[in-house]
Amino acid sequence: MATPLLSLTWTDHLTGRQGFLVVDRLVRGVASGGLRMRAGCTLDEVTGLARGMTVKEALHYDPASRYVPLGGAKGGIDCDPRDPGAYPLLVRYLRAMRPYIEGCWTTGEDLGLTQDLVDRAAAEAGLVSSIQAVYPLLDDEAEARRRLLDAFAVEVDGIGLDELVGGCGVAEAALAALDRDGVPYAGTRVALQGLGTMGGATARFLTRAGLTVVAVADLKGTIANRAGLDVEALLAARDAHGTVDRSALRPGDRELPGDAWLSADAEVLVPAAVSYVIDAANQERITARWIVEAANMPVRPEAELLLSARGVSVLPDVVVNSGTNAWWWWTLFGDIGADAEEAFAYTRRSMRVLVERMLDRARAEGTTPRAAAHAIAADRLPVIAERFGWFR
Repeated sequence: MATPLLSLTWTDHLTGRQGFLVVDRLVRGVASGGLRMRAGCTLDEVTGLARGMTVKEALHYDPASRYVPLGGAKGGIDCDPRDPGAYPLLVRYLRAMRPYIEGCWTTGEDLGLTQDLVDRAAAEAGLVSSIQAVYPLLDDEAEARRRLLDAFAVEVDGIGLDELVGGCGVAEAALAALDRDGVPYAGTRVALQGLGTMGGATARFLTRAGLTVVAVADLKGTIANRAGLDVEALLAARDAHGTVDRSALRPGDRELPGDAWLSADAEVLVPAAVSYVIDAANQERITARWIVEAANMPVRPEAELLLSARGVSVLPDVVVNSGTNAWWWWTLFGDIGADAEEAFAYTRRSMRVLVERMLDRARAEGTTPRAAAHAIAADRLPVIAERFGWFR
């Protein structure tokens, strides 16, 4: 694999904790990728995520759109976001990364962080915005920033549009796979790991499409009900980190060990929390037909090969969870306005096209969906480079 353009490790002078920034490549001088905070985050992890962002950006390239793909990047901080010192650490990290955020790296929420928290810390660190590096590429910066601000103010059923659009994309990817194989939504069961921003929105869109969520895992364990969980009640009872208050459970809901979601009697498995959760050992417990990667890198490569060999299709993160990133840029560049229905429709249409193209290529070439997605991106990268230029 190509060496990233930039790879750095930062050590906090107060706590000794480390943070990382990897810029895989730049397009028009800018790269895009979120900032995560979790205990155990590593440079290798951030490097893989940055490479994945390059692929996500390339997959959404449409020469007819105003949105022009950026390069891929990622940031990470090795700290539990629940730690009392997490927020001051975040501010110090952003202050240290200020030259990159001002010049070439646009970032936002990822695992362990909300956009509100990133915005507040960025302001405290002296930044105009966490995405200010992209402003020089806009035709009308003031109008674009106003449009994005308006979009972030949109709520649907009391939940911000920015929290919902990613889950809309994940759900649509799953629905596209079901439609392709002629599987009806009614009676199709889903198990999720994670009920945070992405997992919660995904659960909501899937249940509203007619699927049944039978298991959800959070930090306290797995909640299961063969007849189906009350997703709306669970969403209303979760805290800021996606942990459900068990007092909201119904009599038929069972509390199981944290990894019980893996072996749930479900057709669709949605890992929507942490990376590397499915490995060569525990993949044997999975009976689902599809794994839909709402989280980044939840399935280890060796596990994916074993799953594929026994007929389990892994829909990769570079396609499945790309909707949130794309929505930011569709809105900022002016392909869509600050409107929920327009955002959902645009996201659904884009995800359908991507999933169909990916699965068509996988079938034609006898490969996995992930390999097909990367091949599509590889075809597009030279086109993007020729038109806009990049640095590797």
